[in-house]
Amino acid sequence: MCFLDLDGFKSVNDQYGHEVGDQLLVAVSGHLKSVLRGDDTLARLGGDEFVVLLSEVGSTEECMLVLDRILQAVAAPVLVGNITVNVTCSVGVSLYPQDNVDPDTLLRHADQAMYVAKEAGKNRYQLFDPESDRVAQEHRQFLELLSQALGRDEFALFYQPKVDLFDGEIMGVEALIRWHHPQRGLLAPAEFLPHLRGHELEGAFGQWVLDAALKQVSQWADAGFSIRISTNVSAHYLLSADFCDHLAQSLALYPNVPPDFLELEIQESAEADVERTIETLQRCRQLGVHFALDDFGTGYASLNYLRRLPVETLKIDNSFIHDMLTSADDRHIVEGVIQLAAIFNRKVIAEGVETLEHGAALRALGCRYAQGFGIARPMEAAAVPDWCRHWRDDAVWRQLDPGAAGLDIQMK
Repeated sequence: MCFLDLDGFKSVNDQYGHEVGDQLLVAVSGHLKSVLRGDDTLARLGGDEFVVLLSEVGSTEECMLVLDRILQAVAAPVLVGNITVNVTCSVGVSLYPQDNVDPDTLLRHADQAMYVAKEAGKNRYQLFDPESDRVAQEHRQFLELLSQALGRDEFALFYQPKVDLFDGEIMGVEALIRWHHPQRGLLAPAEFLPHLRGHELEGAFGQWVLDAALKQVSQWADAGFSIRISTNVSAHYLLSADFCDHLAQSLALYPNVPPDFLELEIQESAEADVERTIETLQRCRQLGVHFALDDFGTGYASLNYLRRLPVETLKIDNSFIHDMLTSADDRHIVEGVIQLAAIFNRKVIAEGVETLEHGAALRALGCRYAQGFGIARPMEAAAVPDWCRHWRDDAVWRQLDPGAAGLDIQMK
C-alpha cells in the first residue's frame, strides 16, 4: 500500500490558482495510471493525496521498481494552457504480509512512512519499518510514563560539590536530577533524559529542576547554610519564548537566594540559534545569574562564538580528564582548554576528577576548580552540610603537591 503526497502542490495553487491546480491533479492521475499495472488500484483521498494498492508484488525489489516509475511519472512536466508546471511526490509504503496488520493500520503506516520521506528531502519513497515503529511507540509510551512520574513527584535532585584545588574553598554544588523509579530504583539522568530531547516535556523538566534547586538553596539559607548552585538547562528550554520570564518568576519566589548564587549550565549545540542564544543569555544576565558552558571541547563552538557568548565558566568534559594521566593527547587538550579560558578571561572547571593524582595534575596545569567522584559523589540535600564540614576539616587539597601526581590515592 502506497500513500502519495504531492510536493509543492500548495505553491502551484497559490501562484496559478485552483483551476490550474485541479488540472494538474487530473494530469498527475493520468501519469500514474500509465505506469501502474492492470491489477493495481489508484485512488485519490482528497486534496493532493493519493493511495496506490500494488497487487501481486513478488518481492521488495519488484515493488521498488514500480515506485521508481511512480516518482518519474509524477515528476513529468504538465502543460496547463501556456503554463508548464512541475511537482514531485513523497511516497510512504507499507508491505503486507511483512507488516501483518489490518487494512486501516496498513494505510496509517504508509502515511507515517510518507512523512519520513518528506522529512528526508521529498521526491522519494520510504518503506515502513515495523521495528522502527515499535521503537517509536516505546518512546511515546516512555514519554507518557515520564510525564506521569513528574506529576507523582518521583524525581529528586542530588548535589555534587565543586571545589577550589588551590585553597579548598567550596565553590558550590551542581544539582543533578535522579528518578526514584517505583520498580527499577534510583535512575541516573542518562536512563531517561535523552528521551526528552526536543519534546515539550523537556521544558517541563527544566522548570522543575530550576524551581527545585532554588527551593533547596532557600531552605539551606533558612537553616544558616549558604552555598551557590548550578543547574543544567537544555537548548530547547533555554530558547523557549518564556524562559527568561520563568527564570525571573522563580528567583522572585525565593528572595533569600541572591540571583548570583545561581549558575545555569548550557551545552554547545549544532542546532542552536547562535544569535538567539546570545540574546537570551544577555537578558538572563541582567537578572544577576551566571552561565557556564558545559562539556566544553565536545561540541561545536567556534572561537568567535565563544568570544561573544556571555558565559563566565568553561567546564572541561570528563572524557578528556579521565585519561589525561595516560594519554598525552588528552592532557594537551586539557592544557589547551585551560589556556584558552585564560585568553578569553573565563574560569575553567574540570569535570570527572576521580583521584588525587588527577587533582594534582590539573592544579599543575593551572586548573583551579574541579568536581568529580574523587572529590564527592552526588549526594542528597541532607548530606551536603556535613560533607562541607568534613571537607574543610580533612583539608585533602593540601596533599595536591607535585609529588601527589605519583600517588594512586582516592580523594575522600
